[in-house]
Amino acid sequence: QVQFVESGGGSVQPGGSLRLACSASGFTFSAYAMTWYRQVAGKERESVATIGNRGIIIRYEESVKDRFTISRDNVKNTVYLQMNSLKPEDTAVYYCKRLQYDDSWGQGTQVTVSS
Repeated sequence: QVQFVESGGGSVQPGGSLRLACSASGFTFSAYAMTWYRQVAGKERESVATIGNRGIIIRYEESVKDRFTISRDNVKNTVYLQMNSLKPEDTAVYYCKRLQYDDSWGQGTQVTVSS
């Protein structure tokens, strides 16, 4: 059973940093590209960053370029999202999932950026 467990969210002031982690199980993690998504209440979920199975960055959403960094550890079956220079508009629930697979979503981790 494919599962994703996101963690690391919290409340920070604008300009602050957070590091999210997503632990994956139920599949051969090292064989798949992974994507971080986020969703604001009442809006559609959007992709934020994607990393290839061997660590090559595939894309960042335009608004997070130069502020967010996606990475992965294929030994720990974990994908990370380092978020710096956070803005109020980054407030959302963050999720991870395999790229282009119809997996069930995890519970997500809430990120709140507010002064």
